[in-house]
Amino acid sequence: MLSVEENERLTRVGPGTPMGELLRRYWHPVAAAEELLKSPTKAVKLLCEELVLYRDRSGKYGLIDRFCAHRRVDLTYGIPEEHGLRCMYHGWQYDETGQCVEQPFEETVRPDAKFKDKIKVNGYPVQELGGLIFAYLGPQPVPELPRWDLFVAENAFRHIGAVEIPGNWLQIMENSLDPVHLEWMHGNGVEYSLLKQGPEGGPGQVWFDHALATSRVYKTPHEKIGFDVFEHGIIKRRVVEGQTEEDDAWRVGHPMIFPNILGGYGGLNLGFQYRVPMDDTHTWHVWYTTYFMPGADVPKQDVVPYYEVPLTDENGRYMTELIDGGDLMAWSTQGPIAKRELERLGESDKGVILYRKLLEQQMALVEDGGDPMNVFRDPVKSQYVEFPRESSYNATSARRAVKAFRYNGTRFSQVVEQIEDLYAQSADAAEQAG
Repeated sequence: MLSVEENERLTRVGPGTPMGELLRRYWHPVAAAEELLKSPTKAVKLLCEELVLYRDRSGKYGLIDRFCAHRRVDLTYGIPEEHGLRCMYHGWQYDETGQCVEQPFEETVRPDAKFKDKIKVNGYPVQELGGLIFAYLGPQPVPELPRWDLFVAENAFRHIGAVEIPGNWLQIMENSLDPVHLEWMHGNGVEYSLLKQGPEGGPGQVWFDHALATSRVYKTPHEKIGFDVFEHGIIKRRVVEGQTEEDDAWRVGHPMIFPNILGGYGGLNLGFQYRVPMDDTHTWHVWYTTYFMPGADVPKQDVVPYYEVPLTDENGRYMTELIDGGDLMAWSTQGPIAKRELERLGESDKGVILYRKLLEQQMALVEDGGDPMNVFRDPVKSQYVEFPRESSYNATSARRAVKAFRYNGTRFSQVVEQIEDLYAQSADAAEQAG
């Protein structure tokens, strides 16, 4: 367990806090590009800062303070101009750096005044990559935005899901270093929830049967877990009943990308899960999924589709019959900030303990004026960053993937039927090829 003071140090993310200063060394996703095509402004809270993300009429993004410096009106209701964002209240306009560039009435009555030159709000760099918009809130010089492999891989189909969690980012990230929860939360827990609910509680008997069969695969007991720090974070490994250390789950392992990304999955649908600290007690959780369907006619995506996953159902109940629903329940019900001074850790928590030590080490590096892990200064090294992946492609895995989308958060995606069709094409192609 941690002391109250140690827990505060690891969880508080505001300006000037040790963890806040560490996390400000990284680029964080703040929106899907599709969101800004539907509405050109979005209120953003990141690392305890209230901001507005906008797309102006030239297509350029900006991220500035959410409230106008004049009379503190919400710029989420601002008017995008050719270059910048204009406050709807009195017309003050800001560029992407936060500089006020126009004050209509002031300039009419005092044309020689330099008032606007004295007005500047915070403005932060933003970049689009793989359908996500990333922001950097840290000190200069700005590091490179790393091009993780799944953002730039060719011949792939993608979509982005997200949900706001009413809890601190750390309790979500620690889940990524906890392999044993797989057999309980996603195995026994899902099975229990499905049997309690019955086929009538979901999309039907076929879905129920597939979900139940999958939950029983997840129930396979763990026999061994292990963790290794590598260049980009931590590799977690497992051996479950019926496997050995020669299997991919141990030999290759599953990457946690420092500081706040779960990477991998394995098989045909690969993904990143970002845990973006909005403030001390809220987290924007992002599922970024990249699908590879050899032999399928994968369409070119001009825009990566974005969907929102509900935290609970219409009755306010966590959907623990879904794989992702169990995670949402576990993360949220620990409270706004988990009381780690009350926890009792065991052998299954070795990865959690290692991760906390790594966070402390990297915070100390920042406090000493250094760059922490995964801060890229060399544009060549950041151009393509590849990670180890578990498992391989075959027709059976493609058929299994076709069945999978209805019993996790992906069921809320508007393109789930298209993904299922592409997987079916890929399975057919694999079978024909022998």
